[in-house]
Amino acid sequence: MHSPRASSPRAVDDRREHGLAIFRQGTNGHGVLLVHGVTGSPAEMKRVAKQLHRAGYTVYAPLLAGHGVDIATLRATRWEDWFESVCESARWLGERSDRLYVAGVCVGGLLGLRLAYTTPRVHAVAVYSPVLDYDGWNSPYYYRLGNIGVPVAVALGISRFISLKERPPFGIKSERIRGLLNAKETGIRGTLPSFPVDTLWQNLRLFKDIRAILPRTTTPTLLIHARDDDVGGPNNPQYIARNIGGPCQIEWLHNSYHMIHVDQEYPAVAERTRAFFAEHL
Repeated sequence: MHSPRASSPRAVDDRREHGLAIFRQGTNGHGVLLVHGVTGSPAEMKRVAKQLHRAGYTVYAPLLAGHGVDIATLRATRWEDWFESVCESARWLGERSDRLYVAGVCVGGLLGLRLAYTTPRVHAVAVYSPVLDYDGWNSPYYYRLGNIGVPVAVALGISRFISLKERPPFGIKSERIRGLLNAKETGIRGTLPSFPVDTLWQNLRLFKDIRAILPRTTTPTLLIHARDDDVGGPNNPQYIARNIGGPCQIEWLHNSYHMIHVDQEYPAVAERTRAFFAEHL
């Protein structure tokens, strides 16, 4: 399937000006690239971005390729397109920063980890709620069987007709925050309403790629994961910590689900990220 490639650095800047991405110039000369999750948008990184910016960091949360428009646009992209947009955004932020760091959630975190693998300039990476297997307590059975069923659906050409709906609690433990984010007026702007099976296939392809590069990834890495993550269980960060080729720490949270960067422990997520990056100046 042919997919549109990410745009030039100038176009990345244009994307910011058009309102979905987040950019705040900092004071300490260090830049943090914040990568949202699949079907998500930069707005979900707003809380973490705000705290890191207060600590002096220049923060940039770009819009991943294929996101922020509609399901058909997302379906037309591959994980390589998402990664290329991360690379373009890192180059753009790197021109405005002396040191570069990256943090991301779920697939966004894996894309950040891959950026660290390919870009020596990245000094440290934080991965929120990493997933390489859908083994969380609320993961549907068809996610768990994805490695079997999804390739068949793709090969038969029926995957393009199927999109999956998220189900409660939508990765958020706090009922108050869940209510706010699911409300039309206060929800996360730019997120998409369902998960195409073609996109799930791209996730599975990315998971395989990440497993392959982990032993050769040496960038200092922080994994922040909720013990009660409803999408991916504790085996996910533990697998990464065992197999990665560089220093790695796991920070466990005890009062959140998958969306730790917006759930009730987001201040701890932002603070732990700040402290970890400060350790790797």
